[in-house]
Amino acid sequence: MCRWLAYTGEPLQASTVILDAQHSLVAQSLDSPLGNETVNGDGFGFGWYPENAHAGDAPAFFRSIEPAWNDQNLRELTRSVRSPLFFSHVRAAAGPPIQQTNCHPFRHQNWMFMHNGFLDGFAKMKRDLTFAVDPSLYPTILGTTDSEVLFNLALTLGLTDDPIAAMGEAIRMVEAVGRERGIAFPMQGTLAVTDGVTVWAFRYSSQGRTRTLFHSVDVDTVREMYPGAERLKLFGSRARLIVSEPLNNLPGVFNEVPESTVAVVDASGYHHEPFLATND
Repeated sequence: MCRWLAYTGEPLQASTVILDAQHSLVAQSLDSPLGNETVNGDGFGFGWYPENAHAGDAPAFFRSIEPAWNDQNLRELTRSVRSPLFFSHVRAAAGPPIQQTNCHPFRHQNWMFMHNGFLDGFAKMKRDLTFAVDPSLYPTILGTTDSEVLFNLALTLGLTDDPIAAMGEAIRMVEAVGRERGIAFPMQGTLAVTDGVTVWAFRYSSQGRTRTLFHSVDVDTVREMYPGAERLKLFGSRARLIVSEPLNNLPGVFNEVPESTVAVVDASGYHHEPFLATND
């Protein structure tokens, strides 16, 4: 349905990975070898925390319905912005209309969220799931996507206090409502959530056949593996990327996140935790 990337670490010029990598996100918008849809041209989004931001500050946003490969403003912006944490997303619309408010990422205060996947049978579940959103959050739902409803449902269930537990509860609610309506596999997707400090990246589907998700390995390790790679000089030792598919063809640079797993990325590195295993 879509492709996305999340970066955290030393402030980085965003175009380094969004535009300039071998298989950059913009390149993936035209040709996504590991995606269910090879072309993701129904809009894009770029959300970032400014280099001088303070804890709790809201991220900045740029979203457009233009194809990412055809938007000069995206090129200008990502070549000008340096950020210690940013999200970017290219969209292949599965049903909800192509409009700016349906482009990811979505934002709530200092939190950002994006999703690659779908809620199967969303039209049958939409009323119940939307009514389950806290009334104080409902006015902030500006688009029509299943992803934005899922984000607000997780916020309702305590995302800002415990992202893993709240996202798990939200997905279990989606599955319960969906199965009541005869939908065998309601949830599909990889999800990314951040508060501006930590990134939580989830890989889960009701069927156990989830869209791909990878994260980079330690930069110092990669430098040892590829001592002649000049491009690695652009990245600090704390640079970490979580991506729908690898940004280059170098073996060992990206590791796949397992099924039913959340990868937590903070100042200490990566941590994997089981997420919604079949016996949960």
